Amino acid sequence: MPTISPSPAPEPHRHRQLAESFGIDPERYDRTRAAYPEAMIERIAAASPGPHFLDVGCGTGIEARQFRAAGRTVLGVEPDQRMADVARRAGFEVEVATFEAWEPAGRTFDAVVSGTAWHWVDPVAGAAKAARVLRPGGVLAPFGHVYQLPPAVAEALAAAYRRMAPDSPLGFSGSSGASILDAYQGLYAKAADGIREVGGFDEPVLWRYDWERTYSRDELLDLIPTSGGITSLPPDSVAEVLAAAGAAVDELGGMVTVPYATWGLTATRAARP
Repeated sequence: MPTISPSPAPEPHRHRQLAESFGIDPERYDRTRAAYPEAMIERIAAASPGPHFLDVGCGTGIEARQFRAAGRTVLGVEPDQRMADVARRAGFEVEVATFEAWEPAGRTFDAVVSGTAWHWVDPVAGAAKAARVLRPGGVLAPFGHVYQLPPAVAEALAAAYRRMAPDSPLGFSGSSGASILDAYQGLYAKAADGIREVGGFDEPVLWRYDWERTYSRDELLDLIPTSGGITSLPPDSVAEVLAAAGAAVDELGGMVTVPYATWGLTATRAARP
């Protein structure tokens, strides 16, 4: 999941090593990754015709806990055993597989959700699998966070990252004038195109929630290593990236307020003929 200020890699689902790098420190991931807006959770829960949810790329169970609190039962599918183990300790059943390879064994669901993970799934194969397992009237709802660091922090981070990983398929940009919050609409537009190509769904509806969170220096430096690309760097390179970002935060007084956008879409499974 790219979340700092990256330019998303073309066809990110093809970069499996990067996609499955987040489990290097699953406890940190679970501790630092933000929960999703409650209004979004309520929106998806209300759109579903029943309580049985499939969570694709469930990770450590962040969104699964929120849907469980909303009265839904959640089965997770997660390709990383380390992430799945954390979700299981939270009381979830998790099957370890990529969604494309996962076998539903005749099971069907009222909703297929995916929290900051659907861009690691082939958009056509993923939509086809969702269509296969959703009951008529069920909802497919991929969604995800993106946040934008202050320009000085983003520039310091980008420069350090380019030194450490010049050949990475996931790049980090500094202050280019473009809003990464806006740019991430493209990931969900691509997901919508996959849904349309497969057919069997009503027209996808894209949506966005804007919010912000204030981080101390230590909190932000705890979050940054969970971001795509940085997760696969060796420890000494991670330390250099964090030192650069930390120095920039210090220059801003040790606290930063970070704007977030949570993008997503809903598409309803049409009644089968």
